[in-house]
Amino acid sequence: MTSKLFMPVKIGKMEINNRIMRSATWDAEADSTGLVTKSSAALYHGLNTGGIGLIVTGFAFVSYPLGQAGIGQYGIYSEEMIPGWKPIIKEAHDHGSKIAMQIVHGGINSGYLSGKDLSLCAVSSLPKFSSKLHHEMTNDEIEGIINDFVAAGVRVREAGFDAVQLHGAHGYLISQFASPIYNQRTDKWGGNPENRRRFVVEIVKRLRKTLGPDFPILIKFGVQDDKEEGMPLSDGIETCRQMVKAGLNSIEISAGVGSAIQRLRAGETGKIVFRERAAAVKKAVNVPVAVVNGIRTLETAEDIIDSGDADMISMSRPFIREPHLLLRWQNGDTSPAKCISCGKCMPIAIKQESLECGEEKRIREEAKK
Repeated sequence: MTSKLFMPVKIGKMEINNRIMRSATWDAEADSTGLVTKSSAALYHGLNTGGIGLIVTGFAFVSYPLGQAGIGQYGIYSEEMIPGWKPIIKEAHDHGSKIAMQIVHGGINSGYLSGKDLSLCAVSSLPKFSSKLHHEMTNDEIEGIINDFVAAGVRVREAGFDAVQLHGAHGYLISQFASPIYNQRTDKWGGNPENRRRFVVEIVKRLRKTLGPDFPILIKFGVQDDKEEGMPLSDGIETCRQMVKAGLNSIEISAGVGSAIQRLRAGETGKIVFRERAAAVKKAVNVPVAVVNGIRTLETAEDIIDSGDADMISMSRPFIREPHLLLRWQNGDTSPAKCISCGKCMPIAIKQESLECGEEKRIREEAKK
């Protein structure tokens, strides 16, 4: 195909074969400590052989146990996590794909710890969190978590990944610091937009210093909150500028705090929710920008790239149902992705069963009747 979608793109010094990335997706396949399992390898086999330009893994927690956000979540908090990824990375490379690991700290949304006698890390201690045992982080704790992100970045590189992606969206810790809904501190980590973005800018700055000038640092970023008194788009765009200044190489636009992430999880169709936000960010920074959510046709993906609204197309659920979707499009079958955006794949993961398309499962069960 001569489409721009299937032309190479560079993120820093990393060249990707096409402009499609698999957005990080929680698959619940890790063991209780965060290690890769045989079922993890089976899931990534489909992705690794699907012709995807850049594969981003499901989020891996950088701190244990307080950073873990969910059951079956990958970890990258110790050297023990590294060996299991090496054959997966090699397979991706053998098939021409680049692969990155997404890293995260759950903060107050470390849901895996619900009901356990552990005090969760909160940016601010707020009445809305009264049902969760939590505490407002001290400066030393904040510095410790920043160090955990940096150490995790080093492990990502040691494992052989091509890049590291920060999870700065969906109400996890980086998102919590950026949002005035969560961040009501009055010290250097809060109180105004500059201080609220300090946490993520410091992570990028220290990662860049530690990893050197060439290793790509990416972020999935909720550039705007969709809730009253949340972070406005203007603050999110300025945060993007400051992250790039600190050494960031690429930004994937997704949801911050509020209704947008709820609509994403519910499978809203008919609208590319974050396209306008991606276009606004692209005008403000000089690094590749990706957009995720709701992209189901080749025509839509090409239009986004051709219009200049984004440099890359990021998809998750279409690859759950069709890991080889791109190969199908490239081979001439350009019908829409079979994903119907029903969102039924995520509850399956929550039950710790294999991540799979709920619609495909329904069809199989109907056929057995």
